[in-house]
This record gives sequence, structure tokens and C-alpha cells, in this order.
Amino acid sequence: MTFGAQRRLSGVVAIPVTPFDADGGVDTGAYGVLVERLVDGGAEAITTNGNTGEFYALDEQEARLCLETTVSAVAGRASVVAGVGHDVASAIRAARHARDVGAEMIMIHQPVHPYVAEEGWVEYHRAIADAVPELGVVLYVRDAAIEGARLAALGAAAPNVVGVKYAVPDPVRFASVARDAGFGRFTWIAGLAELSAPGYFAVGATGFTSGLVNVDPAASAEMFHALTAGDHRGAMAVWERIRPFEEMRAAHRNANNVSVVKEALAQLGLCRPDVRPPSRALTSGERARVGALLASWGLTG
Repeated sequence: MTFGAQRRLSGVVAIPVTPFDADGGVDTGAYGVLVERLVDGGAEAITTNGNTGEFYALDEQEARLCLETTVSAVAGRASVVAGVGHDVASAIRAARHARDVGAEMIMIHQPVHPYVAEEGWVEYHRAIADAVPELGVVLYVRDAAIEGARLAALGAAAPNVVGVKYAVPDPVRFASVARDAGFGRFTWIAGLAELSAPGYFAVGATGFTSGLVNVDPAASAEMFHALTAGDHRGAMAVWERIRPFEEMRAAHRNANNVSVVKEALAQLGLCRPDVRPPSRALTSGERARVGALLASWGLTG
């Protein structure tokens, strides 16, 4: 991994959707177009197989196909981050595949095991990071119980752990954890997308993840540039504009998080709206609301 790859985490970290074809398989043609659109829109870090990409609904071969398609479409113009997870052995296989096909970093999904010891959390991530010392490693932290001291211990044990995608909805907690972990040791990413970004940037984040960027790359870029320039008013103007869309995604414990993005892309003619269970397709009323938002943003006639 190069320093440039880590630097790109301080920006809009795009999470592409995984488009499906009429038979339910991965539509690699549409996938490539979506990734190229992200890069053309200014995204410098592309995280394939993230939650917006329906990571947990893909089998191992599909996840590999998505990553290979991303690397080909990016063609060196951005850094590719591969989402990995599940059991340690599966995550290591995915991480080594990512290394072999040209990704520069991996993002380790938050462990979904119901029983997570603090020491076990460190060991899980250390084992995966150790298997690919050539790659940068980004942690995905969704659990408020993870202390800064644990991040510090992991950073000491695994030098290639370079970034933290922090997705606990509490900026105060984020600020404390980041300082306890060693603020300068990691690149800190606001992991709850644009609506959380102003609060998290105020206490030290330098990048944010985005699913919205699939739909409106210019809006995500505008917010990022405002935040880095210290233009709070400008950032909040974007925040107000995109808030209804992001709140649709977040409603009912994020039940329609991916469905809303895919419906918007379908209305833009970029992919089918299909999602896999346990997600669901939108209702006609929800589809109409998405259409009205796209029109208000000037993306449709």
C-alpha cells in the first residue's frame, strides 16, 4: 500500500451498490458503469462489497466478481478497498484475493458473531491484517463497546491497520475513542455517511463514507469540499438538500437503505432496482417520493 492510498481515505469513500440482472445474478456491465461514474465524479476510494453493496447477500464467488469488476473499471484512477468478513478463514481468503487482483486496502466488516470479547475482537482483526501485510486495513466499528485502548492495542500489533470507519451514531463517543486510540495513528472516517459528516468532521474525521454518491456524486463532493474548507454553512446547505433522501434510507432501522439507492439509480436508467432479502423493493408511494427528490435535485426532467 502506498501513502497515497491511505490519503484517499480522507475524502468521499464511495460504497457502490451491486446491480443484479434479470436472472438475479451480478450485472457486471452495469457494475462497471456505476464504478466509472463514481471515479469520474471525483471519488478517490471505492469500497467494493460494503453494506450498500449487499455484502451479506453475496456468495464468495459473487463478491470476488464484484471486486474484479471494480479493479478493472477503476484502472488505477482511485484506490480500491475490498470489504471482507465472516469467519477468519473466509476473511483471509477474501483479503488474499483482494491483494492478488490489485486492491490496495481491505475493510474488515464489524464481526456479527453474537459473542464478542474485547480481546477476541482484537485477535480477529489482527489475524486478518497479518495475513496481508502488503495491504492497508480499515476497521469498521459499529459497536460502541469498542474502546480506544483496544484500537491502540490493535494498531500496535498490526502496523498495516491504517484507518477506522467509525459508525457509532455518537460524535462525542467518536471523539473520545479516537483520542484514546491515538488520534494521529489512524485515518478517521465518518462511517454514517453525509448526515453524520459535519458533526464528525468537527471533532476530527477527515473522510466520510457514502451510498448517496452512487446517485449524486456532485452533492457528496460539494459537502466534502465545504467541510475541508471549514465552510459549515455550505456543508449544511447540502445536508438540508439531501436529508429527506438519507432519512428514507435510515427509516425503520435502515430497512430500505439499499433499496432507496437502487430505486434512484433505476429511475436514472443506471441499473435495475432489484435487491435481495432481507432487503425489499420499495412500495409505489416510496418510489414516487424518490422520483420527486431526484427531480428536485435536477437529476431528472
